[in-house]
Amino acid sequence: MNKKLPIIIDTDPGIDDAVAIAVALFSEKLDVKLITTVAGNVSLEKVTMNTLKLLKFWNKKIPVAQGASEPLIRPSMDASNVHGNSGMDGYDFEDGDLSLLLKENAVEAMYKTIMSCEEKITIMPIGPLTNIALLLKVYPQVKKKIEEIVLMGGSTTRGNKGVMSEFNIAVDPEAAKIVFSSGVPIVMAGLDVGWKALVYPEDSAQIKTFNRTGDMLYSLFQHYRGRGLKNGLKMYDTCAVAYLLKPEMFEVAHTFVDIELVGALTAGTTVVDLKGYLKQTENAKVCVDIDQEMFKNWLLNALKKCI
Repeated sequence: MNKKLPIIIDTDPGIDDAVAIAVALFSEKLDVKLITTVAGNVSLEKVTMNTLKLLKFWNKKIPVAQGASEPLIRPSMDASNVHGNSGMDGYDFEDGDLSLLLKENAVEAMYKTIMSCEEKITIMPIGPLTNIALLLKVYPQVKKKIEEIVLMGGSTTRGNKGVMSEFNIAVDPEAAKIVFSSGVPIVMAGLDVGWKALVYPEDSAQIKTFNRTGDMLYSLFQHYRGRGLKNGLKMYDTCAVAYLLKPEMFEVAHTFVDIELVGALTAGTTVVDLKGYLKQTENAKVCVDIDQEMFKNWLLNALKKCI
């Protein structure tokens, strides 16, 4: 039997985060060592409580560590207009198990987890990159023990927070710049694939019938305000775990990515140099397209494995 891939999930649940976490926790190919939380979709306190509620729902005993409550430099922003006031409006969860919450902060917990693991760990950030930037700056020695960072964030074209900026990067562009310039192998699954990774009403109705998880996600989907279910809900964060588990569904470009920090109209833009204009060394694999039918079939099958 193949060994499971050890991963750390850094997250800000968030409805699409909940889908990504479900797939990861019930995959026979992944070993989730730690979940860390970061302010993003809603506040740090709320995303941490949401993480603990999800783990209680699934009866999973994964350690959780709280991370950054705000970006490195910039004022906080959130996406409660999309995910609801709690971040996961639409389902009545039981209170989470506080015994899973570590005393260490996310940076310390990631450091200990990475350094104590016999093999290299993959980090999967599906929120703003504040925690990951802090980890790489405070403990640069972890770089040699990270297999890769597979993140949801960025865009090769337009944005969903600013005109040109994607939400996770726009929240903390300075953190994103630190991560992309770190030298650690990076996979960027951004808006280009997220816009095509859709759950339509007929898919949602199917998911509802699968199991408790399907029923819960169906309830969340009814409150997800990203253009509405009838247009297809975008499973942005699930693209990161999809890449880990079925990379063949993606078209990938090896290229140089940098983050715009000072543009008056474009701060937070991921500058993806697909044409090589900047003549810089490649630092990322960027997912530029996805097989939509393959993604849908894969997601439905993955969610069937949940409880």
